Amino acid sequence: MFARNGKDSMDSLIGADTQIDGHLLFRGGLRIDGQVRGNVIAAAGQHSYLVVGEHGRIDGEVRCAHLVVSGQINGPVHVSELLEIQPKARIVGEVHYKVMEMHGGALVSGCLEHQDGGDSLLHLSLSEA
Repeated sequence: MFARNGKDSMDSLIGADTQIDGHLLFRGGLRIDGQVRGNVIAAAGQHSYLVVGEHGRIDGEVRCAHLVVSGQINGPVHVSELLEIQPKARIVGEVHYKVMEMHGGALVSGCLEHQDGGDSLLHLSLSEA
């Protein structure tokens, strides 16, 4: 799941015992095993890779290029490249994606919307969020 092509390396980790209250802007790879109450947004114009671990939880909007979800997201999701929804994943909110892989057992409660465009989903900064 990690570093398949060199672009998917993890640069940052939010551990299982960590809770963040506020918006998060990241570059490169980020893994969330704790909780984030706020939007998680990848920097525009750069490759981004976000993993929400099995015990990870995000209560807010998510925007990135490549997203792997094993935990829970409560809020809208915008993925400009690949969305991977693992068997124990739970997403509550609208999901906008270019390519999606969803495993049996995963749950999405909300609208699924396929996007033909590329990086247009990533042009939101935290000041606009």
